[in-house]
Amino acid sequence: MTQTGKLRLGINIDHVATLRNARGTVWPDPLRAALLAEAAGADGITAHLREDRRHIRDADMVALKAGIGIPLNFECGATAEMQAICLATKPHAVCLVPERREERTTEGGLDVAGDAARLASFITPLRDAGARVSLFIGHDARQIESAARIGAAVVELHTGHYSDLHAEGRMGEAEAELDALRRGAALAQSLGLEVHAGHGLTYDNVAPIAAIPQVVELNIGHFLIGEAVFIGLGPAISEMRRLMDAARGL
Repeated sequence: MTQTGKLRLGINIDHVATLRNARGTVWPDPLRAALLAEAAGADGITAHLREDRRHIRDADMVALKAGIGIPLNFECGATAEMQAICLATKPHAVCLVPERREERTTEGGLDVAGDAARLASFITPLRDAGARVSLFIGHDARQIESAARIGAAVVELHTGHYSDLHAEGRMGEAEAELDALRRGAALAQSLGLEVHAGHGLTYDNVAPIAAIPQVVELNIGHFLIGEAVFIGLGPAISEMRRLMDAARGL
């Protein structure tokens, strides 16, 4: 069965913290951004606690969990340190991503097929504690099948390559990547996985992703935080919501 209703929109607030950390002050406050996003109709808040704490910090995760009334999606690498913090924080969801310290942003999906035993062991205590575990992966069938096999509840399909091709005007290649994402979403749902998508999504490229019927949630951050500089966070989120709804025929 495909999903045809309203998409959920998760807002990633990492880069509010990036701006704060650039001056080493307490402003702007990521929690304030999360509350503004909630008031604007966001369905969840995503924050990535990186090993090097380049943007979100430990105290931010505690404040977000206590301060928002919508689900918190705790994004992190699959390390023992992060597992312990997740278990202490008790977020609604945990999204595991690959992480390299030298990267600017998450560059690809997890290699679930090549690291299945470790990841299965890693997610078990998180699942037992009540967190919905999501794996950030590409659209490759082996990765999707492995995610289902090790007991993940959700896969978030990496839309970064599609977004880059679209931005570069390589529309034929972007369409081919979009077709691969569609096939991946259909396979994931057929295996009992909930399907999310995100990375690099903007007003210009979101509609085809939002129209994929198996996708139930988009997670968007950097573009909306950047757009908020010009029009405010609430209006930026409202416009993204309008485009998502239009893509769904709502």
